[in-house]
Amino acid sequence: MRKLFLLFFLLPIVTFAQNVKLSGKVVDTEGEALSGVSITVLNHGLSTSTNTDGKFALALQKGTYSIRITYLGYVSQTFDYELKKGSEFLNLILKKDAQNLQQVTVKDQSLRNAGMISVEAKLASSNPNISQSFESILKQLPGVSTNNELSSQYAVRGGNFDENLIYINDIEIYKPFLVRNGQQEGLSLINPDLVSNVKFSAGGFSARYGDKMSSVLDVQYKTTDSLKYTAAIGTNGASATGFFKWGKLNGAVAYRNKQNKLILNAQPVVGAYEPQFHDFQASVNYQFNKNNSLSFFGAYNTSRFGLRPQSRITEFGTLNEILRLNVDYEGQEKDEYSNSLAALTLNSRLTERVRLKWVNSMFLITEKENFDILGTYVFDEIENDFASGTFGQVKANRGIGAFQNFGRNQMLADVYASELKLSYSGNKSFWEGGLRYQYDKISDVLKEFELIDSAGFALPNQYQNFELTRSTSASNSLNTYRYSAYLQNTTDLNHQLALTAGMRLNYNTFTKELLLSPRAILAYTPSKHLNQVYRFATGLYAQPPFYREARNFNGLLNRQAKSQQSLHFVLSSETKFKGLGTTLNFLAETYYKSMYHLTPYDIENLRIRYYADQEAKAYAAGVDFRVSGEFVKDLESSFRLSIMKTAEDIAGDSYQQKNSDGTFTTVYPGYLKRPTDQRVNFSAFFQDRLFNSPTYKVHLNLLFGSRLPTGPPASERYQQNYHIPAYKRLDIGFSKDFLDAESVRPPAFLKRYLSSVILYAEVFNLLNINNTVSYLWLTDVNNHSYAIPNYLTSRQLNVRLVVKF
Repeated sequence: MRKLFLLFFLLPIVTFAQNVKLSGKVVDTEGEALSGVSITVLNHGLSTSTNTDGKFALALQKGTYSIRITYLGYVSQTFDYELKKGSEFLNLILKKDAQNLQQVTVKDQSLRNAGMISVEAKLASSNPNISQSFESILKQLPGVSTNNELSSQYAVRGGNFDENLIYINDIEIYKPFLVRNGQQEGLSLINPDLVSNVKFSAGGFSARYGDKMSSVLDVQYKTTDSLKYTAAIGTNGASATGFFKWGKLNGAVAYRNKQNKLILNAQPVVGAYEPQFHDFQASVNYQFNKNNSLSFFGAYNTSRFGLRPQSRITEFGTLNEILRLNVDYEGQEKDEYSNSLAALTLNSRLTERVRLKWVNSMFLITEKENFDILGTYVFDEIENDFASGTFGQVKANRGIGAFQNFGRNQMLADVYASELKLSYSGNKSFWEGGLRYQYDKISDVLKEFELIDSAGFALPNQYQNFELTRSTSASNSLNTYRYSAYLQNTTDLNHQLALTAGMRLNYNTFTKELLLSPRAILAYTPSKHLNQVYRFATGLYAQPPFYREARNFNGLLNRQAKSQQSLHFVLSSETKFKGLGTTLNFLAETYYKSMYHLTPYDIENLRIRYYADQEAKAYAAGVDFRVSGEFVKDLESSFRLSIMKTAEDIAGDSYQQKNSDGTFTTVYPGYLKRPTDQRVNFSAFFQDRLFNSPTYKVHLNLLFGSRLPTGPPASERYQQNYHIPAYKRLDIGFSKDFLDAESVRPPAFLKRYLSSVILYAEVFNLLNINNTVSYLWLTDVNNHSYAIPNYLTSRQLNVRLVVKF
């Protein structure tokens, strides 16, 4: 494996020569930048495309080249250009082709008709986020909510983390299963430097996507780029990416490292943190001929987390009652979460209208948890009377005790899949279908317990004369075969109506269910307002259990578990309009999700624990609004507001309530708030220039999420009437591009050898807000229960340098 990755990294170096930088900008006759324009160096196999700023760059040797500029809906240009030593810049103007304007409209409408949101990959580098994950930019999209900046996990429209589909190059990827908190989670599998295009749907997506209930994130990687190398180094890590071309073979290799000791050292728990997060990826394509190619994608992602805690002091409460928890620790924690992914994809154009894709993948997951931590604590009330001579000192002791967390857990999961896809392009419609086979092999060993001598939630398990709050000892193995297929057609019913309709079916040997999932999207574009699209999407989404959904609190599997199902209704409108001196895009969606055969669950930080022996029905309803555009020229910004309510009714969840006369009444709680019932989410990502200079920029990231329901661990859902406070966060970043094309005096030395040098200075959690992610539950001497908050990250400064050449 090490030799293979070394070979991939050496390939770009072998192909390196004394290149000259040819860059430029492509605009239309009105001076508007054109994104996605194809620039091809004829007879050399080199090509690139313009970014959202209309800019491009190519690395060539000096000489004379024939260059062709093409863009759908515009008149193509072909010209000869003599490239001399040094960097040269071209300003190119394309004229509209009146005969192809209708084709441009069709291309622009395709994504909008499908209800997918296109995500700009470059925003990942400018968006200040402490997790360094690509998924952080999803928090700006409709329906997405989160309350943990250290994690790449996200929830969508009342669903949990397990309900989101994520693809890289048509390969389904998986998030860590055993990870408990954001400190342990390392780098997301999605590498922003390799991303070419991204599509996202928060619900009502088409049948071509698989069997999850909430959302789909479709990421495609690139194997060529005009910039051969990108390197970055910063306070919290480093990365390097290289692109190469060798005859018919081209591709990219990338390495990332995450170092967040500075972040973790500011956590409430003081101790020796030892995080080691690494990620290697390679994406390679071999072009046999113009009709056939073979692609390889490989990744190795590992997260090792170590902690030897020493102490913790947490103050909380109100102005009338200030409480302090003081803990001294012994023991340590060592965790490892690793993913290995390898995939081969055959792409073939059988005819001018028929294309075939055959995707074969292997996803190997290894997760280990080893922890044995003993804490002794003192729980005090603090004097809050300013007039008192003992202000800020201990007023009364509320409790003294100890707790122990012990675990030796290991999970191995191997996922093998093979999928055959066919597509046919008709004159007025587009057909696509697929057959998929998947084999899951899972082995899981759980040995853990928690002891809190004053928690008040002890179960009758005895361990060395102490009562355990939770004790689990289980060993499970599960082998599942999964078969699925889909058929889908996209057609224009007339010049105003477009219909995407399809059917998906799946069968698995665990639940032994044959499930049909019809889905449809109807899009209407008014003939007089081509910049408007109205959509109605509906469909059935069935999610067979992978593993965690069938595992109960005691670690045992529910062999009678069934697939969770959700029926989506989404009504939306999307409008492009002129405003504030630019083109803006406004999206409004209202939705209703009816869910049944659900498995209730708790979320403790990042850990999802299912009540696998229970069943519930639920609903989620809400509205989303988003406006985006270049409020400042060449810098995209967005504002989003989401309002939602989600609740569930658990079958058979009743309890006996004692009446004043001594009798008992059976109470049925009915609909309860789901753990993801975050009623309001607001986000803003705003970019601007500083000092009226194109090289100095500011990037502002604002997030707000209303409170979330929670309760004591392992308690019944109707007992969980507590709340995690609202999540509030403001991050700000500043950047300086030393080699910006509009820079007045770029450094000559840097310009000679490099294409871009950008310095970022970022302040995370600018307002230093103590956001709560979970609670430690204790009981004082008066048998009063208290939820001790576990806080997220405090204010942090990050500096990073990104170099491209």
